[in-house]
Amino acid sequence: MANFTVQVESGRRGKDGSPSVGPVYRSILAKDAFLSLEPGSNTSWDVFRVAAEKFPMNRMLGWREMKNGKAGPYLWKTYEEIYQEVVQVGSALSHLGVKPGSKIGIYSANCPNWIVAMEACNGYTFICVPLYETLGEGAVEYIVEHAEVVVAFVHETKINRILSKCTSTKHLKVIVSFGSRTMEQNAAATNIGMKLYSWDEILEMGKENTSDPLPPKPLDICTIMYTSGTSGDPKGVVLTHECLATYVAGTDLFMKQFEDKMTTDDVYLSFLPLAHILDRTIEEYFFHNGASVGYYQGDIQALRDDLMELKPTLFAGVPRVFEKVYEGVLKAVSELLPHRRMIFNALYKYKLYWMRLGYSHKNASPLADLLAFRKVKDRLGGRVRLIISGGAPLNTEIEEFLRVTSCAYVTQGYGLTETCGVSTVGVPDDMSLVGTVGIAATNTEVRLEEVPEMGYDPLSTPSCGEVCVRGTTIFTGYYKDPELTKQVMIDGWFHTGDIGEMRPDGVLKIIDRKKNIFKLSQGEYVAVEFLEKTYKVSPIVEDIWVYGNSFKSVLVAVVTPHEDSVKRWARANGHEGSLYDLCQLGDLKKYILEELKKVAETNKLRGFEHIKGIVVDPLPFDIERDLITPTMKKKRAQMLKFYQSDIDKLYQNISAEGKRYA
Repeated sequence: MANFTVQVESGRRGKDGSPSVGPVYRSILAKDAFLSLEPGSNTSWDVFRVAAEKFPMNRMLGWREMKNGKAGPYLWKTYEEIYQEVVQVGSALSHLGVKPGSKIGIYSANCPNWIVAMEACNGYTFICVPLYETLGEGAVEYIVEHAEVVVAFVHETKINRILSKCTSTKHLKVIVSFGSRTMEQNAAATNIGMKLYSWDEILEMGKENTSDPLPPKPLDICTIMYTSGTSGDPKGVVLTHECLATYVAGTDLFMKQFEDKMTTDDVYLSFLPLAHILDRTIEEYFFHNGASVGYYQGDIQALRDDLMELKPTLFAGVPRVFEKVYEGVLKAVSELLPHRRMIFNALYKYKLYWMRLGYSHKNASPLADLLAFRKVKDRLGGRVRLIISGGAPLNTEIEEFLRVTSCAYVTQGYGLTETCGVSTVGVPDDMSLVGTVGIAATNTEVRLEEVPEMGYDPLSTPSCGEVCVRGTTIFTGYYKDPELTKQVMIDGWFHTGDIGEMRPDGVLKIIDRKKNIFKLSQGEYVAVEFLEKTYKVSPIVEDIWVYGNSFKSVLVAVVTPHEDSVKRWARANGHEGSLYDLCQLGDLKKYILEELKKVAETNKLRGFEHIKGIVVDPLPFDIERDLITPTMKKKRAQMLKFYQSDIDKLYQNISAEGKRYA
């Protein structure tokens, strides 16, 4: 794949008020046409069904049982065993009167039963609706009602939440525990008109009332995945069976281009939420190849233990995970004796030199791998062949470091739930792509569109604009929201809201956000205007600018304090001086942070929405410093430029304190 992309359309200048658009790029693997699916392999159900037929005795799903508070070795079920359970669960739901097209919720951390329930939805033409809490307070109840969920598969630790929060739902009638249930829970369910079953009861019901699968059609809805909305309520992204099957086929074609081929011996550690598109699509790709997926024990702090036990060959994570790996290795290197540290750094530069000349990570310096870098590989279990970063851009320095030291192929991709995950993908072992999100995926086309209000023009040099995606893995719309769908789907192009820079060879880099919403490094979206409005209720806050970016895991802010409130605080705490003098006090900064924390807790903000550091500016945001518009709107790019040195110091201080924020 020396030439990664092909330009299939030229850019054109906008006319009559329409924006200019840049050239359209497509993967070289689809230069003539997108990949088409064969009959019998064009649904998400087909992906699993065919794998169960081809690889019945292969290990499919693994988990660890807890004994005396300690996780034991991985236990496994084969493709044949999982297929049997899928038929039992699907048969039980059919026996309970669940009709094709009904919405089935799944509310649990990653585990084998999650996949069994998902595949039962696929095989019997039910629609899978993941439920999860990180979308905010009340999100689970909202999704259950909005999607009209009739059955919910629930982890046994979350049953009480469902029973207490979903008492007024019009549709939910059956809850299935992934474990056991108590008599009290059974009574509580009965009192609100629901029926509660244990997992074993559902399996037994399916055995006694077996019915054949009712396979879906390609354009049937496979899943409705809810994702963050800018105005509070989550939005339901509708993905068809054909969309997911096309993703799997396209990924398979892409991966076959490289030296290390996917095999049935490959193992993936699943810890990213299955309720998110990235983990689901990776797992479906593994199923297609008859490979194995092992689940973490449910505690992210014990992930290292799971890595050592499972020894995966593929490891996928969000940038925050790799930041911790990077920080851990640097800390270990800093503790080496001076001469050993010098050797490590020399080997790093030597291997990087040869990789930049085009050598594979395997061949650039086997000696460096043996002497120094195999210990980095050991931190990920010792067998990892491919590392994937997604969810947010990976810091360029960290990406380069992983490519050199991990003894594995490293790539990062870019995509959204609306694009069925990957829209663009990096090419493993090509150092020219470091710092970018790669090229158009096998079944997508990518172009940039002018954003005149931000000064981005795709026909200028460099070519910049809103990233737009078209292809055969794009969602069909937002559930029950045609107006929002029309806003983002224009002439067949999905408008992502991200600002990209496109190289002449079709390689994409993400540089900005069109709207005031961004991701932190762990992949969580932050609606910044909402947070600023929330924090301004504090009496000490006159105005606030909240800042974060995709390379940081925490938020910081610049606060202009309310002068009268500051002076009252000063009198009560024995301080004197002008507002300028008071704003320099560390005690005032500490007090404002405490007040912001109270606001966050009162409003039930999520942990990553809490402010972790502040700059206190005695002057209000003003037009004179070009920080706001005449209509009092914040000029965020200018604010970042103005406060950049203060922001950098905040993050340096947070890092120096050695705190770990999720």
